[in-house]
Order: sequence, then structure tokens, then C-alpha cells
Amino acid sequence: MIPLRDDNPTRLFAWVTVTLIATNTGAFLYELLLRSQGELQAFIHSWGVVPYFVVRHSQDLRVLLTLLTAMFLHGGFLHLIGNMLYLWIFGNNVEDTLGAFRFALFYIACGLVGNLVQTAISPNSRVAIVGASGAIAGVLGAYLLLFPQAQIYTLLTLGYVIRIVKLPAVAVLGFWIVVQFMSGLASLGVVQAGGVAWFAHIGGFLTGLALAYPFRGRRMRRYGPY
Repeated sequence: MIPLRDDNPTRLFAWVTVTLIATNTGAFLYELLLRSQGELQAFIHSWGVVPYFVVRHSQDLRVLLTLLTAMFLHGGFLHLIGNMLYLWIFGNNVEDTLGAFRFALFYIACGLVGNLVQTAISPNSRVAIVGASGAIAGVLGAYLLLFPQAQIYTLLTLGYVIRIVKLPAVAVLGFWIVVQFMSGLASLGVVQAGGVAWFAHIGGFLTGLALAYPFRGRRMRRYGPY
């Protein structure tokens, strides 16, 4: 189930969403310019979140800064494209509702909490966590709360059958978070050398649910007649 676009118009141009996409893309292009695999790994390890270091050096501002910088790095082209697709589809409506400044703060808050939750789940991990997934998960949580009936054009694959269908956001995003919870629970107790930071997704999503209404102020816009 891959969302392609939504049928949910906005009032204003989502310049924060576009800026975030451009910043993430620019950071990834910089990663591609690093001359060797060893240099890239050192860069990721320096600016990604390494739970072991965050837990043991929590008073080091340089280490704490990685909770933010990790949100703009990605582990590969598909990682980047997947995250930016979700941000493009769902970010503009959340930004339109919260306002640009509040949305920027909201996005960062969700990303920070997501990284902290993943750190708390695997405090001894020396594997760097990178990606905007926690922050974008927060955007998905807010979208689900604010626009549950918005229609999402979704690519469905059922065996050899591939179809594009319109589904309500509550179905698309509800399915997404259920997958995250199930995968996160399955990963508990498993020593991983890398992979998906499921609990960063879960932490970011729950933060988005919790902050959507407080951050919207008086800018709430209802979708459709309900």
C-alpha cells in the first residue's frame, strides 16, 4: 500500500514542506559526493544518532545535536524517496493547518522525540540512526487526526494485480501505524546491525497525535462536510 497523492486542497503554498524536502535532498547529494565508503560511514556515524553515545554523553552538546542532524540524513536513495514522498503528500495540509512557523517546530519536535524513543529502546546500540522518518511519522499522525476522511490515491498490489484506488486517510495511515507497531514489537530483543528504526516511527507518530491540536491554535480547517 503506497500513497501517491491526496485529494485535499490547501490554501497557501507549503514553503516549509518544500524547504524540508530540498534540505533533505541536498544533504543526501552531499553524502553522494563523499569520496569513499569509509568516509561516508564516518560522516553518518558522526552526525547520525548513536544511542550508546547519547545515553552515556547526554551532557555533550555535540552528541545531543545529532538528535537534530540525523533527521536530515538518509541511508540510501529509496530511503530518501520514500520519506520525501510521504512528506510531500501529507506535509502540505498539516502545514496549511498549523501555519508555517508552528509546523516547523512541530516537525522538529516529532523528529526529536522519535529519535529519543528509539534511543531509549536500544540504549546500547552503536549503530547510527538516520532519516526523517520520525518527524514525518509525526506529520502522518497529525494528518490522521485532522483529516481522517481525506481521500488518498493509493497503489495497491495484490499478487499480480496492481491497482490505484482512493481510500480514506484513516485506512491508509491506520494500516501504516499498525505495521509499525507490529514490526517494532517483533524487533524487541533482536540484536540488529542496522535496518528500520521502528520505534522512531512510533514515537514520532504518537507525538504528532498529541501535538496536532495544541499546535494548530485557531487555524483548524475541516475537510469536507463532516
